[in-house]
Amino acid sequence: MSVTATTAAATPTADRAVCAPLPVLGRDVTVPLVTGGDVTYAALDYAASAPALQRVWDDVAAYAPYYGSVHRGAGYLSQLSTDLFENARRTVAEFLDCRPADQVVFTRSTTDSLNLLARALPAGCQVFVFETEHHASLLPWRDARVTFLDAPRTPRQAVETLERALADRDPHGPALVCVTGASNVTGELWPVRELAAAAHAHGARIVLDAAQLAPHHPVSVRELDVDWVAFSGHKLYAPFGSGVLAGRADWLTAADPYLAGGGASRKVTRREDGGVAVEWHESAARHEAGSPNVIGAYSIASACKALTEAGFETLVARERRLIDTVRAGLAEVPEVRILSLFGDDAPRVGVISFVVEGWNSSHFAAALSAEYGIGVRDGLFCAHPLVRTLLGADPGTQGECGAPEAAPGEKSLNAIRVSFGAGTPDEHVERFVRAVRELVRDGAKWRYRTEDGRCVPAV
Repeated sequence: MSVTATTAAATPTADRAVCAPLPVLGRDVTVPLVTGGDVTYAALDYAASAPALQRVWDDVAAYAPYYGSVHRGAGYLSQLSTDLFENARRTVAEFLDCRPADQVVFTRSTTDSLNLLARALPAGCQVFVFETEHHASLLPWRDARVTFLDAPRTPRQAVETLERALADRDPHGPALVCVTGASNVTGELWPVRELAAAAHAHGARIVLDAAQLAPHHPVSVRELDVDWVAFSGHKLYAPFGSGVLAGRADWLTAADPYLAGGGASRKVTRREDGGVAVEWHESAARHEAGSPNVIGAYSIASACKALTEAGFETLVARERRLIDTVRAGLAEVPEVRILSLFGDDAPRVGVISFVVEGWNSSHFAAALSAEYGIGVRDGLFCAHPLVRTLLGADPGTQGECGAPEAAPGEKSLNAIRVSFGAGTPDEHVERFVRAVRELVRDGAKWRYRTEDGRCVPAV
């Protein structure tokens, strides 16, 4: 049973010149250390926001003087911007290997995309979602009948769990399955193709949250046979407040616009009763009311081109080597426990969460930053049910995303997440592994205190 159709067959190479990181902004930024001096910043928080590719920044800078409002202007800059915006839509469709009739809607983020789809669900739609999802996938379905599925412990169990749940549903009503492609907590790849097959066999549709998958692996709507895919620009090396919802048009066209306003409306007239009659667009513009984020859309298209031209086979091979470096280094520290659903052999992207015995997670992350210039994430990663399950905590136990209440040295219901990608230098992950080893062995060199729910160096 294949884990996912997105797993590329690549042979890792030891030649770092061949697998060099892609140039990103901030790669030469230095930050001060509390112990004195400064160091080049190691950005290892890609799962939250990846740095912009230099290629993306250069493309945006070249376009910026020609910026204009799209679709509604006769002037040269407006026409140029309109062409650029619509070409970006086509580029994204190619990047995702969309079907000819699929729509590409530009949004603000994955969260925005899934909320848009939630607003477009047919009446009586039942939604199936695993408790392992990011809150962007877990929470938007407030107006639907939602069935939350327990965390599976193997990819096969995930498929079997979904099949059982779908078999018990009303076979005549609409249904939607929402699933992640790669976990934002463990980095593990999910069996998307098999889950899509199970959904369709029971008359349901499926939406793929590709926020953590698209930056690391190729995503083919056709090969995975998903109905929709959502992702964010800020995780795809294009951090300009943009996102994508791509897929089947029928539910989107049948629904009222996500936002009402200019751009979504094709014709507006006054009625005899004094009211207003509106004829909405049937294209993607139906859900893109207002002046769209042209630069955000263009930056996503630029990132799609850059990743495609770099070759996912090469990017995947290099990332696997970085993953092996981190996991092997953490395995050498007995006090470290890596969090996992599917086990050590599960295919994954460059996202790894762990806890350290005897350490408050916020304290550990603060020490990595202040003493080593390493940026990671600590907390529940906006996936509270999943992290609680992985930590073996009671579902009602207190703990907030990124805001632990425990003081340094006290236990907290939180974990530490290190994440990396196409722009990560080898030195950054090597420094991280060395820092973990030293902190566990020698302790922090500085004193820390809790301030506004965060652990910070004491001054």
